[in-house]
Parts: sequence; C-alpha cells; structure tokens
Amino acid sequence: MSRRVWGAIMNAEPIWTPYCGPAPEAGDWRWNLDPVLLGVMLMVTMLLAARLDGRRRVFGLMGMGVLAISFVSPLCALSSALFSARTVHHVLLIGVAAPLLAWATPRRDGGGLILATAAQAVVLWAWHAPGLYGAALSNDALYWVMQLSLLGSAVWFWTRVRAASAPAAVVALLAAMLAMGLLGAVLTFAGQAVYAPHFYSTLAWGMTPLEDQQAAGLIMWAPASALYLFAALAVLGRMLRPTREVAA
Repeated sequence: MSRRVWGAIMNAEPIWTPYCGPAPEAGDWRWNLDPVLLGVMLMVTMLLAARLDGRRRVFGLMGMGVLAISFVSPLCALSSALFSARTVHHVLLIGVAAPLLAWATPRRDGGGLILATAAQAVVLWAWHAPGLYGAALSNDALYWVMQLSLLGSAVWFWTRVRAASAPAAVVALLAAMLAMGLLGAVLTFAGQAVYAPHFYSTLAWGMTPLEDQQAAGLIMWAPASALYLFAALAVLGRMLRPTREVAA
C-alpha cells in the first residue's frame, strides 16, 4: 500500500485507546503521570528499599528504575504509536527488569525450569498474536494483564535460571533465545503489517506500518535474543572457572 493511501488512513478517526494515551506526533515526548501508577510504583520502591539490603537492594531498585522507564517515560506514549517502541518496552520488561527483580529475591533451590521456560515463551508469543495484542491496546484492564503476565513469567523464568545447575541454565537460556529470535524472524519477514493499532500512527514517525513491524522484528531477532545469549555465555564462563562458593 502506498504512502499516499496510508496518509489518507492517518486522517481517519482513531479507534484505539491504549493505556498510554493516543499515539503522539513526531517530537511529542509525553510523560505518563498517571497518579495511580506513580503511587503504586513509589510504594513498591519504598518497600524494596526497606526490606532488601546489599546487592539485593541495588538489583531491586535498578529493576524499578527500568519499570519507570517503561511505564512513565515518553516510551510509554511512543509505544502507542510504534510497534517497534512497544517491542523495546517489552524487551525492557522481560530482558532487563525481570532478571534484576529475580536477583533481588532470595535464592531458592528447586525445579520448574522447564515449565518456567515454556511459560515465558507461550506468554510472549500469545500477546504478540495480532488479535490479542489489539484487544490489549483497547482495554486498560487487559493491557495490564498483558504487562503483568509478561513481567511475571519472565521473573519466574530468571529465578529458575538462577537456581538451576549451569548446564540446565544454559539450555533454558538458549531455548528462550530461540523463542524470541523465531518470533522476531516471523515479524521481520512477514509480507504485510498485521498490528491494526499501529496502522494509523506510524507515518508521523517516518515509517509505514510494515516498516515499523519489520524494525520490531529485527529488535527481537538481534539485541533481544542477544540478551539471552550473553547470559548463557556468562553462565558458561562461571562454569569453566575453578569451582568456588559464591555468596547469594
């Protein structure tokens, strides 16, 4: 479809009302100052600061900082306009905030790594199904179900990776990398744009919906997948060093 046709579509009345507000125009860096969100994040941050100490406190506060970037900074509004920005948002949740929060929790032994790995992959793929994704961007309650399930399944995955043996952790991380990379490849090589909430908003940022979707796919395929690869290499590096007791 030509840029002229997309330009005509851009003048149509938007039908999507995402939590972060209507899609901003280029150069509109709007912050999300939802008082409920700010209050909840402040309370959680204060609770973590009071209950944690040492490195666990640092990890917890860093995790909350990443969540603030995701939900309070202009990235929130930008994700209403661009699917590629939404992808960055989700990568920050599952690949940065989640491991930080996982390392802020007490280390526990136990199983569940296979189930946690599968759950994270299923949740990731499910919320990137066009119909379910569109529903989340038109209903605030469903939007938060999407965000919390992505974050929760990822925190579960990283806590299980942390507790697992090195070989099992490496396998799980490579499986997560494959799930992320495969989804990215599907989006990169798709022949048409499939995310209706962004049909009306990408040209203001210099991209057609298909170009925006392909950019999102490349983000998943390369930097997002690389997060899991780097983690797997770090685990391998520790495994190859002389064995020694590491404080939790």
